[in-house]
Amino acid sequence: MSVLSYRELAGRTFQHRFGESPRAQIQYAVTLDDPATSHQEMLNAVGIFHGSYHPEYSYLRCTEGTVAENSPDAWHAVITYNYEVPQRGNIEFEPNPLARPDVWAFSTGGAQVPALIYYEGSDNSDVRPLTNSAGEFFEGLTALEAEVRASISGNRSTFPLAAAATVTNAINASPYLGGAAYTWQCAGISAQQATEVVNDIELNYWQVTVELIYRQSGWRLLLPDVGWNYLTGGDPAKAAVYVRDDAPTSPTKGQDMPASNPQPLDTDGSLLYTGGSYGPPNILQRRINPVIDFASFFGVPPF
Repeated sequence: MSVLSYRELAGRTFQHRFGESPRAQIQYAVTLDDPATSHQEMLNAVGIFHGSYHPEYSYLRCTEGTVAENSPDAWHAVITYNYEVPQRGNIEFEPNPLARPDVWAFSTGGAQVPALIYYEGSDNSDVRPLTNSAGEFFEGLTALEAEVRASISGNRSTFPLAAAATVTNAINASPYLGGAAYTWQCAGISAQQATEVVNDIELNYWQVTVELIYRQSGWRLLLPDVGWNYLTGGDPAKAAVYVRDDAPTSPTKGQDMPASNPQPLDTDGSLLYTGGSYGPPNILQRRINPVIDFASFFGVPPF
């Protein structure tokens, strides 16, 4: 069973609708020595495969080949080849799914974050703590902050289970995509199995999608440094202070003292404000997510 001969039929077609990409079509007539000759053998004989360039228009690639056995004598067949502009351009076009580059997509939105600052005046130059007249932050108050989501889609021969577990919930250790360290987080990785047949070869692979989220204020916890207890004289080596029923009335240096309400603390655990003064507390930044090198794990978009 084989192809005896083939020839291109007259009447190539070319279509270009306004606002759309051009399309073209070429047909071949195939003569067989056996009606049972397989369709793939016919396609192989002509030698036009997925990704082949159009003979006239170099920006068109073959994206479809159709075999029609409509001859009454069953010894002939017609092959129709359709040509289109690849969705991602000729440079990135790749019939093999495992060799295709990753595809990036971006979207923006808002995320709820603690409301700790506000802008005074008509521009953004004067940033102030968002507190009441006593210098206290408003408990539970949140505000919308700009959030950028980056979605990375690509194909892999196997699902990267170990890597997925490592990067999920991790944040960037160094500047990445215009954001400072700790501003990008990997929200998760999803994957599903897929199969393609490319030029008579069956390829099984995983379609993997990674979601990254950027926040302007970063992913570290922002905690007002206030407490129901404070240290007299300060003792930075003391990691935790608890309310004690037997607190002395005349404390010595380093002893913990209860307060009637939460008080702003200095870095050594003592009161930040004394002598009747008051003001906003310091904001502690605490990182609870592991850090990774985002560029080595996820790469960068092709722009």
